[in-house]
Amino acid sequence: MAVPAATRSGGIHAPPWLGIYLNDHLVAATAAVGLARRMNRRHRRSAYGGELARLTAEFVQDRRSLLWCMASLDVPVRRGKLRASRAAERTARLTPGNRLRRRTGVNTLVGLEALRMGVEGKALLWRSLLAVAVHDTRLQTGRLAELLERAGQQLTALDSLHSRAASALISADDPAQAASGPPASVGRRRALGDDE
Repeated sequence: MAVPAATRSGGIHAPPWLGIYLNDHLVAATAAVGLARRMNRRHRRSAYGGELARLTAEFVQDRRSLLWCMASLDVPVRRGKLRASRAAERTARLTPGNRLRRRTGVNTLVGLEALRMGVEGKALLWRSLLAVAVHDTRLQTGRLAELLERAGQQLTALDSLHSRAASALISADDPAQAASGPPASVGRRRALGDDE
């Protein structure tokens, strides 16, 4: 891994790859915050509401921490990348299959899986920045270690939510339960909190 180079004035500047890398992670962090906020709104009154609200707040904080790291390293934000990513994400939400996934509750599972993949990537980001911090004192190793530990806790929370959501979806498709309760489609939506 290339390390930050010293300038003639004795300062340090980040290598070109680091700017690309951090901006790519900023795009991912922005998408994760948007997805978490949508899921939090959808499940505010469900059994998942409290945990999703906490995770959403942490994702917002993590994105701010990434921006702080970028500013500390004098890495500019590539706003064009962010705009393009947001436009692509909005287009994807308008696809015909998205409504069916939302109605059946599959969106909950897919959303949790997407958030989990994002957190896995974020954990690797903090690991990479810890390696950079060995050579660049502008980064705070203690704070990065805390962020890495929190990413592990977020993975545990998302695994728990995913297990519960999968169980609820499977139970809603159980013919015996459907016969003794509300119609399967209604039961599924209630179980997953997708009853908007």
